[in-house]
Amino acid sequence: MLQNTRIATLICLLFASVASAQTQAPAAAAAPPEPKTLLSGYMEVHYNKPQFLDGELDFHRFVLLVTHRYSDRLRFVGELEVAHAFVEGFEDAGELELEQAYIDFLLSRSFNIRAGMMLVPVGIINERHEPPVFYGVERPLLDTAIIPTTWFDVGVGAHGELGRGWRYRAFLMAPLNAARFTAEEGLRDGRQKGSRANLGKVAATGRVEYVGTRGLTVGTSFWTGKSGFEFRPRFDVPVHLVEADARYSRGRLDLRAQAAQVSIDNTPDLNDAVGRTIGIDPNVAKTMRGAYVEAGYRVVSGARFGDIGAFVRYEDVDTQFRMAPGYLPLKEFDRTAWVMGVTYWPDADIAVKFDYTVLRNRSVSITAPNTFAVGLGWWF
Repeated sequence: MLQNTRIATLICLLFASVASAQTQAPAAAAAPPEPKTLLSGYMEVHYNKPQFLDGELDFHRFVLLVTHRYSDRLRFVGELEVAHAFVEGFEDAGELELEQAYIDFLLSRSFNIRAGMMLVPVGIINERHEPPVFYGVERPLLDTAIIPTTWFDVGVGAHGELGRGWRYRAFLMAPLNAARFTAEEGLRDGRQKGSRANLGKVAATGRVEYVGTRGLTVGTSFWTGKSGFEFRPRFDVPVHLVEADARYSRGRLDLRAQAAQVSIDNTPDLNDAVGRTIGIDPNVAKTMRGAYVEAGYRVVSGARFGDIGAFVRYEDVDTQFRMAPGYLPLKEFDRTAWVMGVTYWPDADIAVKFDYTVLRNRSVSITAPNTFAVGLGWWF
Protein backbone atom coordinates (compact mmCIF):
# COMPACT_ATOMS: atom_id res chain seq x y z
CA MET A 1 0.00 0.00 0.00
CA LEU A 2 2.81 2.40 0.94
CA GLN A 3 4.63 1.54 -2.26
CA ASN A 4 1.55 2.31 -4.38
CA THR A 5 1.20 5.67 -2.65
CA ARG A 6 4.80 6.54 -3.47
CA ILE A 7 4.33 5.55 -7.09
CA ALA A 8 1.22 7.73 -7.35
CA THR A 9 3.07 10.65 -5.80
CA LEU A 10 5.94 10.30 -8.29
CA ILE A 11 3.51 10.19 -11.22
CA CYS A 12 1.78 13.37 -9.99
CA LEU A 13 5.12 15.17 -9.62
CA LEU A 14 6.13 14.09 -13.15
CA PHE A 15 2.92 15.44 -14.69
CA ALA A 16 3.31 18.69 -12.71
CA SER A 17 6.88 19.13 -14.02
CA VAL A 18 5.83 18.54 -17.62
CA ALA A 19 2.93 21.00 -17.28
CA SER A 20 5.22 23.61 -15.76
CA ALA A 21 7.80 23.21 -18.53
CA GLN A 22 5.09 23.52 -21.20
CA THR A 23 3.81 26.68 -19.57
CA GLN A 24 7.24 28.32 -19.24
CA ALA A 25 8.86 27.15 -22.49
CA PRO A 26 7.11 29.60 -24.85
CA ALA A 27 8.02 32.57 -22.62
CA ALA A 28 11.66 31.50 -22.44
CA ALA A 29 11.93 30.86 -26.18
CA ALA A 30 10.21 34.06 -27.31
CA ALA A 31 12.72 36.84 -28.12
CA PRO A 32 11.73 40.41 -27.31
CA PRO A 33 10.31 42.14 -30.40
CA GLU A 34 12.66 44.48 -32.21
CA PRO A 35 11.51 48.08 -31.66
CA LYS A 36 10.09 49.71 -34.77
CA THR A 37 11.13 53.24 -33.75
CA LEU A 38 14.65 54.15 -32.62
CA LEU A 39 16.06 57.43 -31.33
CA SER A 40 19.72 58.44 -31.65
CA GLY A 41 21.71 61.65 -32.01
CA TYR A 42 24.96 63.52 -31.63
CA MET A 43 26.12 66.75 -29.98
CA GLU A 44 29.18 69.02 -30.15
CA VAL A 45 30.52 71.76 -27.87
CA HIS A 46 33.45 73.82 -29.18
CA TYR A 47 35.87 76.33 -27.74
CA ASN A 48 37.82 78.26 -30.38
CA LYS A 49 40.58 80.78 -29.63
CA PRO A 50 41.84 82.53 -32.79
CA GLN A 51 45.15 84.31 -32.60
CA PHE A 52 44.83 87.94 -31.35
CA LEU A 53 41.12 87.51 -30.59
CA ASP A 54 39.03 86.47 -27.59
CA GLY A 55 37.99 82.85 -27.30
CA GLU A 56 34.47 81.72 -28.16
CA LEU A 57 32.48 78.93 -26.51
CA ASP A 58 29.72 77.48 -28.65
CA PHE A 59 27.27 74.60 -28.26
CA HIS A 60 27.71 74.03 -31.96
CA ARG A 61 25.25 71.23 -32.65
CA PHE A 62 22.41 69.33 -31.00
CA VAL A 63 21.07 66.70 -33.38
CA LEU A 64 18.35 64.10 -32.94
CA LEU A 65 17.83 61.24 -35.39
CA VAL A 66 14.69 59.12 -35.60
CA THR A 67 14.32 55.92 -37.58
CA HIS A 68 11.09 54.00 -37.96
CA ARG A 69 10.63 50.59 -39.58
CA TYR A 70 7.20 50.16 -41.12
CA SER A 71 8.14 46.74 -42.46
CA ASP A 72 11.13 44.91 -43.85
CA ARG A 73 10.61 46.90 -47.05
CA LEU A 74 9.82 50.40 -45.76
CA ARG A 75 11.93 52.60 -43.49
CA PHE A 76 11.83 56.26 -42.41
CA VAL A 77 14.93 58.26 -41.40
CA GLY A 78 14.76 61.78 -39.96
CA GLU A 79 17.37 64.20 -38.58
CA LEU A 80 16.69 67.53 -36.90
CA GLU A 81 19.52 69.86 -35.89
CA VAL A 82 19.72 72.93 -33.67
CA ALA A 83 22.96 74.80 -34.43
CA HIS A 84 24.55 77.36 -32.09
CA ALA A 85 22.16 76.65 -29.21
CA PHE A 86 19.06 78.70 -30.06
CA VAL A 87 17.07 80.36 -32.84
CA GLU A 88 15.57 83.81 -32.47
CA GLY A 89 13.81 85.74 -35.20
CA PHE A 90 16.03 86.57 -38.15
CA GLU A 91 19.13 87.27 -36.08
CA ASP A 92 22.42 85.50 -36.68
CA ALA A 93 22.01 83.46 -33.50
CA GLY A 94 21.43 79.89 -34.58
CA GLU A 95 19.77 77.54 -37.02
CA LEU A 96 17.04 74.94 -36.87
CA GLU A 97 17.48 72.58 -39.81
CA LEU A 98 15.72 69.50 -41.10
CA GLU A 99 18.74 67.70 -42.51
CA GLN A 100 17.12 64.36 -43.31
CA ALA A 101 13.54 63.16 -43.67
CA TYR A 102 13.23 60.41 -46.24
CA ILE A 103 11.54 57.11 -46.97
CA ASP A 104 13.60 54.11 -48.05
CA PHE A 105 11.84 51.60 -50.29
CA LEU A 106 14.06 48.56 -49.70
CA LEU A 107 13.52 46.38 -52.75
CA SER A 108 16.71 44.33 -52.98
CA ARG A 109 20.36 44.42 -52.01
CA SER A 110 21.31 45.88 -55.38
CA PHE A 111 18.46 48.36 -55.96
CA ASN A 112 16.50 50.50 -53.50
CA ILE A 113 14.65 53.80 -53.83
CA ARG A 114 15.03 56.79 -51.51
CA ALA A 115 12.85 59.93 -51.57
CA GLY A 116 12.59 63.02 -49.37
CA MET A 117 15.16 65.25 -47.67
CA MET A 118 18.55 63.61 -48.12
CA LEU A 119 22.25 64.21 -47.63
CA VAL A 120 24.18 64.79 -50.85
CA PRO A 121 26.46 61.73 -51.29
CA VAL A 122 29.66 63.72 -51.87
CA GLY A 123 32.88 63.19 -49.93
CA ILE A 124 33.68 61.56 -46.60
CA ILE A 125 32.30 63.94 -43.98
CA ASN A 126 28.99 65.03 -45.51
CA GLU A 127 27.30 61.67 -44.95
CA ARG A 128 29.21 60.65 -41.80
CA HIS A 129 29.91 63.68 -39.62
CA GLU A 130 29.31 62.47 -36.06
CA PRO A 131 32.13 63.92 -33.91
CA PRO A 132 33.63 60.68 -32.50
CA VAL A 133 34.32 59.31 -36.01
CA PHE A 134 36.77 61.97 -37.27
CA TYR A 135 39.85 63.70 -35.91
CA GLY A 136 39.85 67.44 -35.20
CA VAL A 137 37.46 69.79 -33.44
CA GLU A 138 36.16 71.36 -36.65
CA ARG A 139 35.50 69.62 -39.92
CA PRO A 140 38.24 69.94 -42.57
CA LEU A 141 38.38 73.26 -44.43
CA LEU A 142 37.81 71.34 -47.67
CA ASP A 143 34.43 70.20 -46.29
CA THR A 144 33.38 73.79 -45.65
CA ALA A 145 34.71 75.89 -48.52
CA ILE A 146 34.69 73.39 -51.40
CA ILE A 147 32.11 70.78 -50.34
CA PRO A 148 29.47 72.75 -48.41
CA THR A 149 29.01 70.31 -45.52
CA THR A 150 26.41 69.68 -44.21
CA TRP A 151 24.84 69.59 -47.68
CA PHE A 152 21.27 68.32 -48.02
CA ASP A 153 18.17 68.91 -50.12
CA VAL A 154 14.98 67.29 -51.39
CA GLY A 155 15.38 64.59 -53.99
CA VAL A 156 14.76 61.06 -55.19
CA GLY A 157 17.02 58.31 -56.39
CA ALA A 158 18.48 54.85 -55.98
CA HIS A 159 21.11 53.15 -53.84
CA GLY A 160 22.43 49.68 -53.26
CA GLU A 161 25.36 47.26 -53.38
CA LEU A 162 26.83 45.79 -56.55
CA GLY A 163 29.08 42.84 -56.00
CA ARG A 164 31.33 42.31 -53.02
CA GLY A 165 32.16 45.63 -51.36
CA TRP A 166 30.85 47.94 -54.10
CA ARG A 167 28.19 50.50 -53.17
CA TYR A 168 26.45 53.25 -55.12
CA ARG A 169 24.07 56.16 -54.59
CA ALA A 170 22.50 58.20 -57.41
CA PHE A 171 19.96 60.98 -56.81
CA LEU A 172 18.11 63.77 -58.60
CA MET A 173 17.93 66.81 -56.31
CA ALA A 174 17.14 70.52 -56.17
CA PRO A 175 19.98 72.67 -57.60
CA LEU A 176 22.18 75.23 -55.89
CA ASN A 177 21.43 78.96 -56.03
CA ALA A 178 24.35 80.65 -57.81
CA ALA A 179 23.20 84.11 -56.70
CA ARG A 180 24.53 83.30 -53.23
CA PHE A 181 27.99 81.97 -54.12
CA THR A 182 30.91 83.84 -52.52
CA ALA A 183 34.63 84.25 -53.05
CA GLU A 184 35.51 82.94 -49.57
CA GLU A 185 33.15 79.98 -49.08
CA GLY A 186 32.30 79.08 -52.65
CA LEU A 187 29.05 77.13 -52.95
CA ARG A 188 28.18 77.12 -49.25
CA ASP A 189 25.53 79.86 -49.13
CA GLY A 190 23.97 78.52 -52.33
CA ARG A 191 22.37 75.52 -50.62
CA GLN A 192 18.56 75.69 -50.86
CA LYS A 193 18.08 73.21 -47.97
CA GLY A 194 14.68 72.04 -49.19
CA SER A 195 12.99 75.31 -48.25
CA ARG A 196 10.68 76.12 -51.20
CA ALA A 197 13.57 74.99 -53.37
CA ASN A 198 13.50 76.09 -56.99
CA LEU A 199 13.32 73.10 -59.31
CA GLY A 200 13.50 74.81 -62.69
CA LYS A 201 16.55 72.71 -63.55
CA VAL A 202 17.10 69.42 -61.72
CA ALA A 203 20.59 68.62 -60.42
CA ALA A 204 22.18 65.17 -60.41
CA THR A 205 24.56 63.70 -57.86
CA GLY A 206 26.05 60.32 -57.13
CA ARG A 207 28.75 58.29 -55.46
CA VAL A 208 30.49 54.98 -56.07
CA GLU A 209 32.70 53.46 -53.38
CA TYR A 210 34.53 50.26 -52.62
CA VAL A 211 34.67 49.03 -49.03
CA GLY A 212 37.46 46.49 -48.76
CA THR A 213 37.92 43.73 -46.19
CA ARG A 214 41.36 44.97 -45.08
CA GLY A 215 40.49 48.45 -43.89
CA LEU A 216 40.59 50.25 -47.25
CA THR A 217 37.69 52.37 -48.54
CA VAL A 218 37.95 54.35 -51.77
CA GLY A 219 35.26 56.44 -53.40
CA THR A 220 34.45 59.05 -55.99
CA SER A 221 31.44 61.35 -56.24
CA PHE A 222 29.98 64.15 -58.35
CA TRP A 223 27.36 66.86 -58.41
CA THR A 224 26.15 68.74 -61.49
CA GLY A 225 23.35 71.22 -62.08
CA LYS A 226 22.33 74.58 -63.55
CA SER A 227 22.02 77.19 -60.83
CA GLY A 228 21.15 80.55 -62.38
CA PHE A 229 17.39 80.47 -61.81
CA GLU A 230 17.22 83.62 -59.65
CA PHE A 231 18.43 86.08 -62.31
CA ARG A 232 16.20 88.12 -64.59
CA PRO A 233 16.62 87.84 -67.49
CA ARG A 234 17.54 84.25 -66.71
CA PHE A 235 20.82 82.73 -67.81
CA ASP A 236 22.38 79.40 -66.98
CA VAL A 237 25.16 78.97 -64.43
CA PRO A 238 26.24 75.33 -64.80
CA VAL A 239 28.07 74.01 -61.73
CA HIS A 240 30.09 70.80 -61.67
CA LEU A 241 31.81 69.20 -58.68
CA VAL A 242 34.00 66.11 -58.78
CA GLU A 243 35.60 64.46 -55.76
CA ALA A 244 37.77 61.47 -54.85
CA ASP A 245 38.72 60.10 -51.44
CA ALA A 246 40.42 57.20 -49.71
CA ARG A 247 40.46 55.87 -46.13
CA TYR A 248 42.62 53.20 -44.60
CA SER A 249 42.33 51.78 -41.08
CA ARG A 250 44.57 49.04 -39.79
CA GLY A 251 45.04 48.40 -36.10
CA ARG A 252 45.77 51.75 -34.46
CA LEU A 253 46.52 53.58 -37.72
CA ASP A 254 43.99 55.75 -39.59
CA LEU A 255 44.81 57.45 -42.90
CA ARG A 256 42.63 59.72 -45.01
CA ALA A 257 43.03 61.64 -48.25
CA GLN A 258 40.52 63.66 -50.25
CA ALA A 259 40.50 66.02 -53.24
CA ALA A 260 37.67 67.99 -54.84
CA GLN A 261 37.24 70.53 -57.62
CA VAL A 262 34.35 72.83 -58.52
CA SER A 263 33.85 74.31 -62.00
CA ILE A 264 31.39 77.17 -62.57
CA ASP A 265 30.48 78.39 -66.07
CA ASN A 266 29.39 81.93 -66.97
CA THR A 267 31.05 83.51 -63.91
CA PRO A 268 31.41 86.94 -65.64
CA ASP A 269 27.63 87.09 -66.08
CA LEU A 270 27.15 85.72 -62.57
CA ASN A 271 29.42 88.31 -60.93
CA ASP A 272 27.92 91.14 -62.97
CA ALA A 273 24.31 90.17 -62.13
CA VAL A 274 25.03 89.84 -58.39
CA GLY A 275 27.05 93.06 -58.39
CA ARG A 276 24.18 95.01 -59.94
CA THR A 277 21.79 93.52 -57.36
CA ILE A 278 23.74 94.06 -54.14
CA GLY A 279 26.25 96.70 -55.24
CA ILE A 280 29.32 94.48 -54.62
CA ASP A 281 30.95 92.18 -57.14
CA PRO A 282 31.29 88.77 -55.39
CA ASN A 283 34.37 87.81 -57.46
CA VAL A 284 33.25 84.18 -57.72
CA ALA A 285 35.92 82.02 -59.38
CA LYS A 286 35.37 79.77 -62.36
CA THR A 287 37.37 76.99 -60.67
CA MET A 288 37.78 76.13 -56.98
CA ARG A 289 39.77 73.23 -55.66
CA GLY A 290 41.04 71.67 -52.46
CA ALA A 291 42.74 68.61 -51.02
CA TYR A 292 43.98 67.21 -47.72
CA VAL A 293 45.91 64.28 -46.32
CA GLU A 294 45.57 63.12 -42.72
CA ALA A 295 47.27 60.57 -40.48
CA GLY A 296 46.00 59.51 -37.07
CA TYR A 297 47.40 56.98 -34.61
CA ARG A 298 45.92 55.61 -31.40
CA VAL A 299 48.81 55.98 -29.00
CA VAL A 300 46.78 54.25 -26.28
CA SER A 301 44.23 51.62 -27.27
CA GLY A 302 42.09 49.31 -25.18
CA ALA A 303 43.08 50.80 -21.82
CA ARG A 304 40.65 50.73 -18.90
CA PHE A 305 40.35 54.54 -19.01
CA GLY A 306 39.82 54.69 -22.79
CA ASP A 307 41.78 55.42 -25.97
CA ILE A 308 44.07 58.32 -26.88
CA GLY A 309 44.90 59.24 -30.46
CA ALA A 310 47.08 61.87 -32.10
CA PHE A 311 46.73 63.21 -35.64
CA VAL A 312 48.12 65.66 -38.16
CA ARG A 313 46.35 66.98 -41.25
CA TYR A 314 47.61 69.12 -44.12
CA GLU A 315 45.11 71.04 -46.25
CA ASP A 316 45.39 73.15 -49.37
CA VAL A 317 42.17 74.97 -50.34
CA ASP A 318 41.73 77.72 -52.92
CA THR A 319 38.28 79.14 -53.71
CA GLN A 320 39.93 81.55 -56.19
CA PHE A 321 41.97 78.97 -58.07
CA ARG A 322 41.10 80.04 -61.61
CA MET A 323 39.30 83.24 -62.56
CA ALA A 324 37.42 84.33 -65.67
CA PRO A 325 39.22 86.79 -67.98
CA GLY A 326 39.27 90.27 -66.46
CA TYR A 327 39.08 89.06 -62.84
CA LEU A 328 41.94 88.82 -60.37
CA PRO A 329 41.99 86.21 -57.58
CA LEU A 330 41.71 87.30 -53.95
CA LYS A 331 44.83 85.70 -52.50
CA GLU A 332 43.54 85.63 -48.90
CA PHE A 333 41.26 82.78 -50.00
CA ASP A 334 44.16 80.68 -51.28
CA ARG A 335 44.83 78.90 -47.98
CA THR A 336 46.95 76.13 -46.50
CA ALA A 337 46.60 74.68 -43.03
CA TRP A 338 48.46 72.34 -40.71
CA VAL A 339 46.12 70.91 -38.07
CA MET A 340 47.65 68.93 -35.20
CA GLY A 341 45.88 67.52 -32.19
CA VAL A 342 44.94 64.85 -29.70
CA THR A 343 41.65 63.04 -29.13
CA TYR A 344 40.65 61.17 -25.97
CA TRP A 345 37.84 58.60 -26.13
CA PRO A 346 36.66 57.68 -22.59
CA ASP A 347 34.07 55.62 -24.48
CA ALA A 348 33.89 54.69 -28.16
CA ASP A 349 30.94 57.11 -28.55
CA ILE A 350 32.46 60.10 -26.70
CA ALA A 351 35.40 62.21 -27.89
CA VAL A 352 37.33 64.97 -26.12
CA LYS A 353 39.40 66.84 -28.70
CA PHE A 354 42.29 69.33 -28.62
CA ASP A 355 43.95 70.78 -31.71
CA TYR A 356 45.96 73.69 -33.05
CA THR A 357 45.65 75.04 -36.60
CA VAL A 358 48.45 76.88 -38.36
CA LEU A 359 46.63 78.73 -41.15
CA ARG A 360 48.39 80.58 -43.96
CA ASN A 361 47.27 82.38 -47.11
CA ARG A 362 49.00 83.98 -50.09
CA SER A 363 47.91 87.54 -49.38
CA VAL A 364 50.65 90.08 -48.65
CA SER A 365 48.31 92.30 -46.59
CA ILE A 366 45.81 90.01 -44.80
CA THR A 367 47.16 87.63 -42.16
CA ALA A 368 45.36 84.35 -41.49
CA PRO A 369 45.13 83.68 -37.72
CA ASN A 370 46.21 80.45 -36.07
CA THR A 371 43.58 78.84 -33.83
CA PHE A 372 43.57 76.70 -30.69
CA ALA A 373 40.41 74.63 -30.24
CA VAL A 374 38.86 72.26 -27.72
CA GLY A 375 35.83 70.11 -28.44
CA LEU A 376 33.53 67.67 -26.70
CA GLY A 377 31.44 65.46 -28.95
CA TRP A 378 29.27 62.42 -28.39
CA TRP A 379 26.61 60.30 -30.01
CA PHE A 380 24.21 57.62 -28.89
